[in-house]
Amino acid sequence: MAQRPFITCHVLDTVAGKPGAGIDVKLRLLSPASESEAQWTAKTNSDGRVPTWSSSSELNAVVAKLKGDIGDDEQMVWCLTFDTEAYFGKGKTFWPQVDLTFAAKKEEEHYHVPLLLGPWSYTTYRGS
Repeated sequence: MAQRPFITCHVLDTVAGKPGAGIDVKLRLLSPASESEAQWTAKTNSDGRVPTWSSSSELNAVVAKLKGDIGDDEQMVWCLTFDTEAYFGKGKTFWPQVDLTFAAKKEEEHYHVPLLLGPWSYTTYRGS
C-alpha cells in the first residue's frame, strides 16, 4: 500500500452542502528556497478530496530530504492553490482562485488542509 502524502486537502462547497468535486489544486513549496521550484498537481475527487498528488512519492521524498536538512526551529512553507473560478463558473465567484499558505514543522507526520468554500467567502483550518 502506498504511503499517504505529507499534505492532503479537501473542499466542501458550503452553499450546496456537498463536496467540491473536480477542482484543480496545485501544491507548491515556497520555503526553504533551495526546493522552491517543487510543485505538484491534483484534482479533487467525487468526495472533494485530494488523497494523492501528481507524484505523491516524489512529494514524500522531498519532504524527507527537507526534514533532514532544516534545523529544529525552521519550518517548511507551502501553498495550496485552488482553481475556484473553474468550479463556480467565470464571473460567479469573488475568489477566482484561493491560495492557502501555511507552515509545516519537521516533526509532524501529516498535514490535512480543508477548504470550506462558497462563491463569496471561504474559511480553512488545520485538519487531522
